[in-house]
Amino acid sequence: MDTEQRRPRTRQYEPAPHYPVHGDAVAAGWAAAAATVPATAHVLALDGPAALNWPAVAEQLQAALAATGRTVELADVRTAARPWPEVLERTETAQLQHDPDFARLAGGTLGDLLDPAALTRLGETGGDGLRVLYGPGAGLAAADLLWWAEIPKRYQEAAVAAGHGRHLAAPADEPTSTRRLFYIDWPLLDRHRDALAGRIDRWVDVTDTEAVTSVGGDAVRATARRLAGAPFRTRPTFNSTPWGGHWGQRELGHNPDAPSTALGYELIAPESGVLLGDDAQTCVEIPFQLVVGLAPAEVLGGRVHELFGTSFPIRFDYLDTVGGGNLSVHCHPQPETMRELFGWPYTQHESYYLMVAGEQSKVFLGLRGDADLDRFQHAAHDADAHGIGFDIEQYVQTFPARAGQLYLVPAGTPHGSGEGNVVLEVSATPYLYSLRFYDWLRRDAAGRQRAVHVEHAFRNLDPARAGDAVADQLVQQPRALAGGDGWCEELIGALPEMFFQVRRIVVEPGGTGPQRTDDRFHVLTVVDGDAVRISTAAGDEHRLNYAETLAIPASVGSYQVRNLGTGRVRLVKAMVS
Repeated sequence: MDTEQRRPRTRQYEPAPHYPVHGDAVAAGWAAAAATVPATAHVLALDGPAALNWPAVAEQLQAALAATGRTVELADVRTAARPWPEVLERTETAQLQHDPDFARLAGGTLGDLLDPAALTRLGETGGDGLRVLYGPGAGLAAADLLWWAEIPKRYQEAAVAAGHGRHLAAPADEPTSTRRLFYIDWPLLDRHRDALAGRIDRWVDVTDTEAVTSVGGDAVRATARRLAGAPFRTRPTFNSTPWGGHWGQRELGHNPDAPSTALGYELIAPESGVLLGDDAQTCVEIPFQLVVGLAPAEVLGGRVHELFGTSFPIRFDYLDTVGGGNLSVHCHPQPETMRELFGWPYTQHESYYLMVAGEQSKVFLGLRGDADLDRFQHAAHDADAHGIGFDIEQYVQTFPARAGQLYLVPAGTPHGSGEGNVVLEVSATPYLYSLRFYDWLRRDAAGRQRAVHVEHAFRNLDPARAGDAVADQLVQQPRALAGGDGWCEELIGALPEMFFQVRRIVVEPGGTGPQRTDDRFHVLTVVDGDAVRISTAAGDEHRLNYAETLAIPASVGSYQVRNLGTGRVRLVKAMVS
């Protein structure tokens, strides 16, 4: 990375927002966790993700417990898995079992992949020693104590991509894949964790297996209930990709030594975490989805909870191509395909808010009015199969990238950000199904041409998103909604088929904008200006700096947005319509 990319960040930005634990303190180390095990306990179940290094975790815990004078016996719950062919039959669908990139989200439960009789035998004890059942599904066995060992999903993905760890109920020699991690392991484990959440006795953050942090289960639940009544942030993170840029490094100080800061996860419910603790260096990270699952009506609002269950349906993330390259041109599944083939109950409508736009930058959006779809599909197949490039602008429209403009992207619409932009992507949550038409013949880190999904993409292409209708319907102008002395609120994007709308709050220096949740959550990001202070009717306050994203639970009710800077500040706000 050159000197320009390494220069110190120019914005105030908090990369590790953290919140106090209610009713307990974060304990550091295995010894502190082991000290909480009562002498009367004879079976301890340690459950958690499949991608975790379970032998290392079990060894560390055994040593810590033995140091307290206990006789400790280990039992690996993974040995209770059903035969692998049966597991595959239960978790794969005929339509997608040979698809190299996508699978249907797994249904059922983790227990469906385990042999109940074998699980029962593992939990049987003799004598006065302590038996530790460890591995995914341990919480399904009878036990005196239940602990959950967690490693944030970004580390799980990195481990699996490197060929480490195992999949749920998989034999030790089964190769790993992010496909199975995303679509099989994570949905099953999320449901399993949420089903156990009410009775977990201790939450153990094993991001570093030799230097864990932990907190009592009652405290986690009490803290989640507290978070559900006040504004809070999830822990942001940036990933690198071949097209990624460097805005996140230059402006926010993220990952200065990484190849790029392409994907900035500000709030993506299936992956985001919340840091608990008084010290950012000694925290326990719990999944954001756990907070939602423990208090869904308070976080989401009653009507949203009825519509979406415990799924937090809106996500905020960054697409950074400043000094990078064009994104792929892709679309997202039509609602029926998303439900019937991929297993999500709602589809991935998106919107792009341009925070930064290069002078010559563009946004790819919608079909040209004269696009020949047969020729487009033939060209896309040739690029995929034979590495023959083509001019995507013969088929897909481009618009000048304008900072402050929102571009709506309903499912089925071809789209992508050009190089030189920072996009705040305000979208529906099912983010794993991007169906690529064309990716510029780009190569991955191993030198292979990156995968595209021509058949899926053209099967879901909406031909009505073409010609003048794209500019008329998808590049909307702001409409005033409310305002007062020193502030106003605008609607900047909404469509009947999209279940969420995007607004913009503008607050002048010294001004304050009043807001109400009206029993539906809000998500806010400062897109222009320095910072605001969010103050709730209950007396909670939260500073929000440029580019930071804040969740406002529905239960907050009324709150104020006060400009803390010397210039005008703008915030993007999203909510379920």
